Amino acid sequence: MKETDLYPHVKALLESQGYDVKAEIGAADVVALRPGDDDPVIVELKTGFALTLFHQAIARQSVTDCVYVAVPRLSGKRFLRALKENKALCRRLGLGLITVRLSDGHTEVHLDPAPFTPRKLKTRQTRLLREFARREGDPNLGGAARTGPLVTAYRQDAVKIALHLQTHGPSRGAEVRAATGVVTATQIMAADHYGWFERVSRGVYRLTPVGVKAAE
Repeated sequence: MKETDLYPHVKALLESQGYDVKAEIGAADVVALRPGDDDPVIVELKTGFALTLFHQAIARQSVTDCVYVAVPRLSGKRFLRALKENKALCRRLGLGLITVRLSDGHTEVHLDPAPFTPRKLKTRQTRLLREFARREGDPNLGGAARTGPLVTAYRQDAVKIALHLQTHGPSRGAEVRAATGVVTATQIMAADHYGWFERVSRGVYRLTPVGVKAAE
């Protein structure tokens, strides 16, 4: 696969929209101009998503606001995930995105260039700040999310409950809440996300063998 394999299909797409298209004008891979338009359209070609592709496309934005990146469209979930992630990146960078299916030449515009204004999600910010406030100390290493289970505020609360049950045996939720200060003690034991707790009778919980090991 070569970048030049993409060019005929991208050119045909632009020509169908009334553009005059030429390749390798200055540093740009593809330049298209339509009569009466002041701003040219520039397309940067690559055989796959890469940092250099975005570097080149951003550099072309000093010439025109109408800059696209074009890559081959592949099959499989891995490519679909990459397409979704890079589409979001293009949107933030103000770039357009084109894919070309080389098997039959099908060319698709997934995104047109447009100014981007970040939209903050209040619920996510609230969740972030709540977790920060509830987290005791700083028990994790930055960048360790993929290396093992993280110590979250929820996990810290579950550990407090497990230690209480290890010492006092089966207990009612209200007793655990009063002793540990974990307001959601009953809900945590009932949900049992870690497999540590089991219900003995209504409102009473004890440690499972897994919970005993965790407490130790």
